[in-house]
Amino acid sequence: MRLPIQISFHNVPHSVAVEDEIREYAERLDEFCDRIMSCRVVIDQPHRHHEEGNLYHVRIDITVPGEEIVINHEPRRHVAYRDLETAIGAAFDQAVRRVQDFVRRQRRDTKTHHPALHARVARLFPKAGYGFLKTPDGREVYFHEDSVLGAKFKELQLDTEVTFDEEAGEQGPQATTVHVVGRHHHL
Repeated sequence: MRLPIQISFHNVPHSVAVEDEIREYAERLDEFCDRIMSCRVVIDQPHRHHEEGNLYHVRIDITVPGEEIVINHEPRRHVAYRDLETAIGAAFDQAVRRVQDFVRRQRRDTKTHHPALHARVARLFPKAGYGFLKTPDGREVYFHEDSVLGAKFKELQLDTEVTFDEEAGEQGPQATTVHVVGRHHHL
């Protein structure tokens, strides 16, 4: 990153190793957009939960021409956010997607809309916050609780019919958005 990145720690002890990790993630943003004007990252541990453990909150403010991109990755129920590296990685993954969206808008790239893919919920791991969809052709696609739109993840059941958008993940296909299909739609 050409301009200095600002990193703040709130309710978390300062760590040079964490700062270095954040700087590496921030430098990766330049691969997607060379017009980033500033980047501020705040690491916080706002709540001290006895039962859930200490969850990290990561906020990233990225300034680009004519816009500010804000990633406000709150811990909510994410047990994985007990690990600071996981919380930072998830926030920067979202930042990359948002920066890519900004670049597409600036280039006036139009997105080709493909018809929604259909599947059924094949496996659920409610405590861990993820599951797998099974497509009509037999493929399994990972999805995270945050990708379920218009329905609560905890209310999903096996064999629930859904439509979804897919992208390639690090460990295979993953659903970026999952919509529960109403009773009148069938595969």
